[in-house]
Amino acid sequence: MTRPRTIWLVAGEDSGDQLGAKLMRALREAAPDVAFGGVGGEAMAEAGFASLFPLDDVAVMGYLPVLARARTLLRRIRETAEAAVRARPDVLVIIDSPGFTHAVAKRVRKAAPGIPIIDYVSPSVWAWRPWRAKGMRAFIDHVMALLPFEPDAHRRLGGPPCTYVGHPLIERLADLRPSGPERLRRDAAPYSLVILPGSRRSEIERLMPVFGQALALVARAHPVEAVLPAVTRHRALIERLAAAWPVPVRIVTGEAPKYAAFRRARAALAASGTVTLELALAGVPMVVAYKVSRAEEVIARRLIQVPTIVLPNLILAENAMPEFVQADCTPGHLAEALAPLLAGGAARVTQCAALARIDDRMRLADAQTPSRAAARIVLRAAERPSG
Repeated sequence: MTRPRTIWLVAGEDSGDQLGAKLMRALREAAPDVAFGGVGGEAMAEAGFASLFPLDDVAVMGYLPVLARARTLLRRIRETAEAAVRARPDVLVIIDSPGFTHAVAKRVRKAAPGIPIIDYVSPSVWAWRPWRAKGMRAFIDHVMALLPFEPDAHRRLGGPPCTYVGHPLIERLADLRPSGPERLRRDAAPYSLVILPGSRRSEIERLMPVFGQALALVARAHPVEAVLPAVTRHRALIERLAAAWPVPVRIVTGEAPKYAAFRRARAALAASGTVTLELALAGVPMVVAYKVSRAEEVIARRLIQVPTIVLPNLILAENAMPEFVQADCTPGHLAEALAPLLAGGAARVTQCAALARIDDRMRLADAQTPSRAAARIVLRAAERPSG
């Protein structure tokens, strides 16, 4: 009697945990007898996963927090790799969080080179530190990419074989797309303007004052209702900063209210990040902005390799969404770019047409879901004998 295929999943933070849970369900759908091991969080636990240790032990972001937890992180890296080598799974899937998961993969490859290793979510080698792509070939057999331009980037940079499996947001289109009445609301005054100053404290503190002044300039010429979907853990900070704005804003928290705001929005003012892809899939014209510290700016100028920091622009291979970074991120510039998106005319029509092309760029063959496309690659790798 043959043993069931064993697949190890190693996530390092909440977003990877969500991807891992969806992948588990897709794998069970295709191979009901599959067994799992590794590291995950609450979402994977709800799918029947027993993690080696709590995900909070390794879900750390930022240089200072990582340094403060260095001893724990190093111990968990070692323990995860040693457990994987003992288990000899048919395939090891590391999920995002390269600081943790790549360290595990390197140890496993050295101790058990016959175990296939798949990286689910490509590091942003196309944006900065491109030499990482070639280095990944030593311990990664295949990369499953969330963005359609990433396979070409890995080919160009000498990275591992890479396949586009689709972004999880593709599975949320029903939540993002407006109904008939919501679409009518987009064209009705006062116009609904969604404001998104970021999810990190540093982003919020830098962008909130600028966004508030831009909103005031826009409101002088156009009737607007401002809605700000806030990250729950930063709501108090956002409320305090928004209290100084000359124009009132309605603050909401939670994913459902955020997506409801997107479905009704005429336009958006957003910090660069994944939220710009959510807005693009919702068909919301946007102006994108970003600011970092002077020290971070110096580093970024040396390392960033892309002509735009806006994900929809990268997917479209054109700068369809205007972006204002660092010194260009001023209330006047933002308001000037927002005004035609609210009023209508050539700028709005052009951007809406670009947003309409996002679907074709992100669509998967055979109407697959991202989770099923990823599961197919994982199971194919698991068929190879491990050493």
